[in-house]
Amino acid sequence: MHEISLVQGLLQQLSDLAAENEASKILSVTMEIGPQSGIVADSFRFGFEILAAESELVKGANLIIETPAARYACTQCGHVVETADGKPDGCPACGDLLLFPQGGDDLILRQVEME
Repeated sequence: MHEISLVQGLLQQLSDLAAENEASKILSVTMEIGPQSGIVADSFRFGFEILAAESELVKGANLIIETPAARYACTQCGHVVETADGKPDGCPACGDLLLFPQGGDDLILRQVEME
């Protein structure tokens, strides 16, 4: 479960941000987890809850996870399809069956609320 190591990195980043801003408490963290990232959101949340409980800085913080729509580009005509449901069967513009994912492999810290 590599999500634990990702959460450890996030907690270090939050600690650095809190120090830079002279904050003593993290209240809320908003993360974007891309649909092609290979990160299981429930596992990431579980890791966050377990590790945050050990840190006075992050203990009790609300974790918000956003997952954007997946984007696929047609190799034939270049049409881009956005979908929340898996990979499309084909291009709606030309019917070609070969579609490649476009991005969506990110893990982004979007917002931190602290005091």
